[in-house]
Amino acid sequence: MAEKSTKKESLTIEALESELVDLKKEQMNQRFQLAAGQLPKTHVLRKTRRKIARVKTKLNASKK
Repeated sequence: MAEKSTKKESLTIEALESELVDLKKEQMNQRFQLAAGQLPKTHVLRKTRRKIARVKTKLNASKK
């Protein structure tokens, strides 16, 4: 787990913003799949939402 946080800390603001956009697109696709009944593993929604929160936290910390 420590390796993941070290990796996130080394990312630049631009990289974090692009990752945030990618995660939001992924979340939107997962919501569509859930509505259509094509998402067999619903726990991925929760994981994606938490990844978005982690990236937003890093962005806010780097802006201060």
